[in-house]
Amino acid sequence: MTLLQAIVLGLVQGLGEFLPISSSAHLVLVPWLFGWSDPGLTFDIALHIGTLVAVVIYFWKDWIRLIASGFGDAGSREGRLFWYLVLASIPGAVAGLLLEKKAETVFRAPLLIAGMLIGMGILLYWADRKGAKNIEESNISLGASIIIGISQALALIPGVSRSGITMTAGLMTGLTRKAAARFSFLLSTPIIFGAAMVKLPYIISHPAMITMDFIMGMLVAGIIGIASIGFLLRYVLTKDFLPFVWYRLFLGGLVIAVALIR
Repeated sequence: MTLLQAIVLGLVQGLGEFLPISSSAHLVLVPWLFGWSDPGLTFDIALHIGTLVAVVIYFWKDWIRLIASGFGDAGSREGRLFWYLVLASIPGAVAGLLLEKKAETVFRAPLLIAGMLIGMGILLYWADRKGAKNIEESNISLGASIIIGISQALALIPGVSRSGITMTAGLMTGLTRKAAARFSFLLSTPIIFGAAMVKLPYIISHPAMITMDFIMGMLVAGIIGIASIGFLLRYVLTKDFLPFVWYRLFLGGLVIAVALIR
């Protein structure tokens, strides 16, 4: 992997992690489309560390307040939200542990990814059109949190999109677009942290992996990730998810066409 490839993949991760277009799909498809060697799931995790830093930097005040309320006043709205986030993280963590090998192999097939891009794009469109969009983040229910958490487990399949499926589930349970996006971003913190901690011992035991490419990829992912969060939170105040739906349909169709030609 060259430095340019690492920067491109960092850019892809920073955009795809928080926009509903699937960063994991792009991290597989970009090398596949351009004939690059697949950097593998460990480099994917390194890039996710960059976006973990991004979401922590963006929401650090929120997390301090949530943690303080969660342990100091669990009955308050923010206290309940903290524990809802904890509970919603469990399905994704369990799925990640059980299906790690498939996530590294079977789930990275381009045609499967294309199908997920298209299918989940259609589902996002439906949820955005049919969802009530009248519940704010502070009023989210335990049931809605669990539904969103279960949906997050599906994001192990590239093309589903962790942010995309959780925002879709949020919209389906009646959350506003901004509430669905914020809950999705907050929910990304523990799941990305957990995935990073699983891989961290391997990275530490192989220090030769920590090259300039490795570091640059994480840095770019973090910087672009912060920009992506800010952009989407402003965007959903006045606009719908249709452009992301069209992008998913286009990319899925392109992947199918390339696979058939090859």
